[in-house]
Amino acid sequence: MLARSIRASRSSLARIARQRQADVSRRTFITPTAIRQVDLVQDLYIKELKAYKPTPIKASDAEGSVQKWSAPPPPKSPEEGDLANGLKAYEEQQVEVEGQVIPGEVSATEEDWFEEEEEEEHGSAH
Repeated sequence: MLARSIRASRSSLARIARQRQADVSRRTFITPTAIRQVDLVQDLYIKELKAYKPTPIKASDAEGSVQKWSAPPPPKSPEEGDLANGLKAYEEQQVEVEGQVIPGEVSATEEDWFEEEEEEEHGSAH
């Protein structure tokens, strides 16, 4: 008997739950959405945006702000300038040979910078 009463209560609970679920879905379907609140600043901003008409751009508008462009002159090749004088100066140079004394110049004695000094040995040997 207890088992029958439990089954009966289960079926009645299931029926009640289905009815409530249907009622809830009907209620949520019928309820209106949230009412839009009026935002005066936003409405004024949108109105001004729609009324704005930009001024058309003319070709002469940029004259005071932009400089005229002109191509720079091509650079001169360093090989072309004074080639004859450079060759003449090269031919007139004196050839320097190591050990040769140039007239008018005092010959300097060559110093050996890497010459090692001999160590003086003391009378005692280690």
